[in-house]
Amino acid sequence: MNYDPFKEYIMQTEPDKRYKSYAWNTAIGLQAVDGLKPSEYLINTAIENIEGNITMEDAEKNINDYYNSKPRVSADDRTEEADKVSVRIASILSEKSFSFSPSEYIGIHKKLFSGIYKYAGKIRDYNITKKEWVLDGDTVLYGNAAELRETLEYDFSEEKKFSYKGLTIDEIIAHLAFFISRLWQIHIFGEGNTRTTAVFFIKYLRSLGYEAENTVFADNAWYFRNALVRANYTNLKKGIHETTVYLEAFIRNLLLNENNKLKNRYLHINSHFNYENQAIDDKNQAIDTENKAIGDKNQAIELKTSELKININTKNNIEKLYEKMGTEKIFGRTDISLLCDISYSAAGSLIEKLKKHGLIIAVKGHGKGKYRFSI
Repeated sequence: MNYDPFKEYIMQTEPDKRYKSYAWNTAIGLQAVDGLKPSEYLINTAIENIEGNITMEDAEKNINDYYNSKPRVSADDRTEEADKVSVRIASILSEKSFSFSPSEYIGIHKKLFSGIYKYAGKIRDYNITKKEWVLDGDTVLYGNAAELRETLEYDFSEEKKFSYKGLTIDEIIAHLAFFISRLWQIHIFGEGNTRTTAVFFIKYLRSLGYEAENTVFADNAWYFRNALVRANYTNLKKGIHETTVYLEAFIRNLLLNENNKLKNRYLHINSHFNYENQAIDDKNQAIDTENKAIGDKNQAIELKTSELKININTKNNIEKLYEKMGTEKIFGRTDISLLCDISYSAAGSLIEKLKKHGLIIAVKGHGKGKYRFSI
């Protein structure tokens, strides 16, 4: 969508409207993974639901009635699919119930695509390949049709046994990326695998305690699919290895509201972009910025003290104190005495000089005689 009518609802504080608008925004955005675009009628129906004028059940009925009364169009027009699947995704995301099981995963596909695909909720019985732009026309090796059920059940059993206890957030995100990429790679359905996987993943994240209620899926649905592709593709001849680093960047934005750049061109196998190198560059830049800020502050205090008629010992003590406290930390006579290794009375005299020259200001709420630097 070029115009997003839901973001104003997502940004407001009214919980019910925010929750429903997130569900609709994600549902509509996910259609992009198959190049689909919902109709204006669907968007207007969504807004009616968000405003509380109709229930989710009414929304589904209105969409069904709309297409039952509408003349059939060409098979190339998949707007009806986009509309019906959107309202069904929004409905599922609005429900609190969830069961971590293969049946839940298959059930989501059945609900999303009933009446649209004849094989809704059915495991494919044929092998597939798909030419991927991100792989220069090559395909991921999807699950073998003869082993799909067993592979699906194995992945679920392994995830159920896995413990997140004691893991850092980086380790949690890395494992989540590994699990969801492997689940998608099975590709147990003929079509609709990415939308089904996305919906299931959101529900699973919620069951783990994450809200996952922002616009990352809606704004980056195609990136999500391409990241899943890259997580399951290896070509040793070309020096390409499967990697979850792109998927982890997506999940970090989703769960931690980070601002990693999610550009599809970064995922192309001929791209030279590397998230690990970017992370190192960003960290070095942050260090450089921090060091510059410290340098600027120290230079400022040096210039200020040079203008004052004070002896060298006093000047050194002020600079030492400023280097330790900066403009944020609060201090008193005891702190000065210990830090500068001077007597309690000398610390009091130093405070009077600092006050006289406007270098410190009194701070209330921390006890009597507390100050911080004002420059």
